[in-house]
Amino acid sequence: MSKPRVLVVGGGVIGVCCAYYLSKQNVDVIVLERDAIGKGASYGSAGVIAAGHPPMNKPDRVRQALKRVLDSTTPLYIAPRFDPSLAAWLWRFSANCTERKLTANMNVLGPLGHATLQLFAQLIAEEEIACDYQASGYYEVCRTEQGTTHARRDVALMRAHGFDAEVLTGEEIGDRMTSLKNDVMGGAYFSDSATCDPYRFVVEIAERVRRAGGRTETGRVVTKVEGGAHPAVRLATGERFEADAVVLATGAYSLQLARELGCRLPIQPGKGYHRDLEFGEGSRPPLEAACVLGETSVFCTPMSGRLRLAGTLEFSGLNHRMHPSRLAQLTASAEQYLGDIGPARVTSEWCGLRPCTPDGLPVVGRLPGQTKVFAATGHAMTGLTLGPITGSLVADLVTGATPPSTEVTALAPARF
Repeated sequence: MSKPRVLVVGGGVIGVCCAYYLSKQNVDVIVLERDAIGKGASYGSAGVIAAGHPPMNKPDRVRQALKRVLDSTTPLYIAPRFDPSLAAWLWRFSANCTERKLTANMNVLGPLGHATLQLFAQLIAEEEIACDYQASGYYEVCRTEQGTTHARRDVALMRAHGFDAEVLTGEEIGDRMTSLKNDVMGGAYFSDSATCDPYRFVVEIAERVRRAGGRTETGRVVTKVEGGAHPAVRLATGERFEADAVVLATGAYSLQLARELGCRLPIQPGKGYHRDLEFGEGSRPPLEAACVLGETSVFCTPMSGRLRLAGTLEFSGLNHRMHPSRLAQLTASAEQYLGDIGPARVTSEWCGLRPCTPDGLPVVGRLPGQTKVFAATGHAMTGLTLGPITGSLVADLVTGATPPSTEVTALAPARF
């Protein structure tokens, strides 16, 4: 008896994790990627596995951010333009920025966070994944009272859901992170977190898929998905691939593919940026551990011998145009907090599109009206963090291995 064939559309961290766990369930899996494996949004992430961290729709922080969304130097920026779909998305997003919704989301993301940490540890150990994985947590450092207040709230919320997090004074952070400037007022330490090189992680997982007999095909642009009892995908070349099931792990590009199947996923592309710095041959980044700069939401992550500055959320449409002011803001933010980041050589400047939903939760599950087409998208800034648990859930859903859990039901596309 032949194995069931599953097509995974998208070769980022979500797609390769889906393929990996499907390959563990005796499935003939093929990954179709429009570019190169891991070169999409996964490539430039901050590399922080922030399990249990609250989602985007935190009421207090959103209210502050929305006051300056037209300022191109702020963490959240909306490029001025006429875009009815974005306006509708923002309306729905603001309606979900409530304490009640935040609590409901954490009831879903909390268990997923604990599960994904276990899967990461298992993957790194059993598959010997070489991706500079460090299970050493990360810091949030703040220079203002408002920032420290936000950090204390995050700690309380995460501790309530079983994560190890602690509030720190500026002096305590300074004792642990001597590379920071002396005006840090306070912050937090999240020990139930880790860091890695995200691109290397994706490439390594894709290699394990191939070792298990799966295929990864690059330069394959999927233009249409056909549903029904015998699903298939069509490529820009005109080729048609048939399968027993299709998984859409296409990030910000999922909207159009799902729409043709009658499912309107409310996903907006949130553009993120990174800038990588190197500090000379044989030298290490001038930072003891990964940290997020509380007031600017910029992550500073020592990564494979370099320092990655990553962050910002820019709503400017489905494009990869880089705005120099956004890149400059990354360095300017780091200079406010770090004692000395120069002289440094810029080795990479990048932007990528994060798929954002208006309710702060990913979209994972069977598309409405379809029996064999599944979605795995909408992770915003948590794609790396939730990659393994998403892959495991999708594999179970596709093969019918286990009935959907409460968390899976909350993530289902049908909620829209």
